[in-house]
Amino acid sequence: MTDAANEFDIVARKVNKRFGANHVLRDLDMEVRKNETFAIVGPSGCGKSVFLKHIIGLLTADSGEIVVLGKQLHRLDHGELLALRRRIGMVFQSSALLNSLTVEQNVALGLVENGERDRDKVKQIVDEKLALVGMTGTNELLPEELSGGMKKRVAVARTLALEPEIILFDEPTTGLDPIMCENVDDLILETKKQVGCTSVVVSHDMITAFSVADRVGLFHEGRLTAVGTPEQFLKSSEKAVQSFIRRNVNWSWQS
Repeated sequence: MTDAANEFDIVARKVNKRFGANHVLRDLDMEVRKNETFAIVGPSGCGKSVFLKHIIGLLTADSGEIVVLGKQLHRLDHGELLALRRRIGMVFQSSALLNSLTVEQNVALGLVENGERDRDKVKQIVDEKLALVGMTGTNELLPEELSGGMKKRVAVARTLALEPEIILFDEPTTGLDPIMCENVDDLILETKKQVGCTSVVVSHDMITAFSVADRVGLFHEGRLTAVGTPEQFLKSSEKAVQSFIRRNVNWSWQS
């Protein structure tokens, strides 16, 4: 795995996962290169979010191997897994902000939980990350005072505060109107430009996938059926890809 570890931040080999009779991941093979944005698309229930949970060790594969940042997940003890998780950030579908905390407190949460006690340093990091996502001056606001798009920006700022090497976005545009979806797409692109980390974006929204990704992969029947640049993906001859595109693409995107 040495060569792969040098080129790829995430490698999956023959990964299988069952929940009872439901065989969700079936001999899944996948590679995510360093500093690329990889979008995973596919119908509901195809295993996209399940795979994200494997990357951060919330789920364990029944068989196969997953290597993240050069670490073989099945070989890590609890302490080693926690250390690896600190190198990975996740932006949840719901943003997962705590309603009782201000924007500043939400962004600072991970820093404080990881033992940072210098209040001035925490404040400096919070202000830097809020500025990075275009949310300067919102420190004292509560989540209920924010729009859906603003909540997403705060969630990204909270993730960036820990300076992760990988960021996982789980359905980042779900529930947002088209204008907010475009703003979130821009945020993902700007985050990559400013931070330069590896990103995996799980999305049902083909517009988001095509807008932000260096490569797009289709999950179908528990496997990665096709992978390519957005242009290559659109031209794929795979029946599953063409069927998914016909059902989901807003063709105005191509005009």
